[in-house]
Amino acid sequence: MNEKLKSFEKLLNIMDELRVKCPWDKSQTFDSIRTLTIEEVYELSESIFEKNFENVKKELGDILLHIVFYSKMGSEEGYFDIKDVIDALNNKLIFRHPHVFGDVKLQTAKEVEESWENLKLKEKDGNKSVLSGIPQSLPALIKAFRIQDKARGVGFDWEKKEQVWDKVAEELEELKIEIKKNDTDKIKQEFGDLLFAVINAARLYDVHPEDALEMTNRKFIKRFNYLEENTIKKGKDLKKMTLEEMDFFWNKAKDYE
Repeated sequence: MNEKLKSFEKLLNIMDELRVKCPWDKSQTFDSIRTLTIEEVYELSESIFEKNFENVKKELGDILLHIVFYSKMGSEEGYFDIKDVIDALNNKLIFRHPHVFGDVKLQTAKEVEESWENLKLKEKDGNKSVLSGIPQSLPALIKAFRIQDKARGVGFDWEKKEQVWDKVAEELEELKIEIKKNDTDKIKQEFGDLLFAVINAARLYDVHPEDALEMTNRKFIKRFNYLEENTIKKGKDLKKMTLEEMDFFWNKAKDYE
């Protein structure tokens, strides 16, 4: 047995011990650790965004622990065990990569993605429609991106990416019209349409909107913190400052970057 398999076997043995001897681990269920799993995924995402690969290693370990945990509970209930999980994954990877494990010829990443979507629809017990399988609980921004990406996988997309800007402009104008009418429900709908169009534009230009928005979030936080810190140093109160005074420190923060 190689070192990787030995390490994995040790992890499985540790989980067996924990489920027998640790009161906390014994008490856990699928429902009780679900939210913890979500938290771990976000912590991994944070570490990847920051390019902190020491933390990436640790967070991957935490997620692996959850996979083993669910598998152990599944085996106790007679649903599945870790072998079933791995076998299902192996079979799926082989089925969805006929260009690697079969005689299908695919040359580009785009061709591979389109093949994936078609194969998903053919899988036994697989998704019944193109858009099924997208979790309803996904954050709206990520869900919109996945919806558009899946539609693209079967050819429902702009012929030229530049065409998307006409759609963005169209949705912006429709939003302005509803704002003038002061129709709250319609304004909300048009904001949604505009955001959906902008997300579509990001996708077409190979930018993941979640990453782009997070970059802006962090940039704003960094600049606002600079504004706040320097305001305090000057003995000023943000709530009592004019917008022009705030802009002075805001621009200083941009220069500082």
